[in-house]
Amino acid sequence: MSVTHPPATPEINLVEASDLRESLAAGWRDFKRAPFLGLAFSAVYVLGGWLILWAMTTKGQVWWTLPASAGFPILGPFIACGFYEISRRLEAEEPLVATEIFGVIFRQKDRQIPAIAAVIVVYFLFWNFLSHMIFALFLGNATMTNVSSSLAVFLTPEGMIMLGFGTVVGAVFATLLFSLTVVSLPMLLDREVDFVTAMLTSFALVRESPGVMLGWGALIGLCLFLGMLPGFLGLFLVLPLFGHASWHLYRRAIT
Repeated sequence: MSVTHPPATPEINLVEASDLRESLAAGWRDFKRAPFLGLAFSAVYVLGGWLILWAMTTKGQVWWTLPASAGFPILGPFIACGFYEISRRLEAEEPLVATEIFGVIFRQKDRQIPAIAAVIVVYFLFWNFLSHMIFALFLGNATMTNVSSSLAVFLTPEGMIMLGFGTVVGAVFATLLFSLTVVSLPMLLDREVDFVTAMLTSFALVRESPGVMLGWGALIGLCLFLGMLPGFLGLFLVLPLFGHASWHLYRRAIT
């Protein structure tokens, strides 16, 4: 991959709703032009979801979910780079050679992607710790209840308050992580910048166009949720669509 060298300080453009629509349309075109690669990258998440579900339901080993879930923040940025590289090559009219695309992904280990993956993992672990603290704060007297088999505890006043408070805190955490990564990941593939600059640029973009960008984040979250409902199979469509679209939104938002 030939890495371009744009100005050291990225310039941020205002993003409008039309940019989101056109990015989605471009992402869909990219998916149709390279469907098998998109499905291959999505399969990592689908198989991971099946593994977690199997560990929880068949084996009853809930402890598996933490290391399995932690694997997603580690692998996620690298898989996302696969979608970005496909879109970059289609945009540049370069051949889609699978070995070269996987080579680009592999070489990210020597660039800035591992650093941002580490930030996401720490973020995930802190949120996991905080969620346990929230549970203990509101439902400390129900510690002997098996919440995985008896959901009645969540229908108590304390349980309802906990769910509401936890949802608000989770939304704040999700918004912050989205703001820091929405364009920083494609930027790290495309440019020779450090991960701090990329994350600050991404945050600045959301700050400059808050309504549109937060709407974009909400749309992604909703589609991911719906995609997981039919046995995670919907992710075969949602992940490539938004993975490719994210590249095109980055190209529109950052110059």
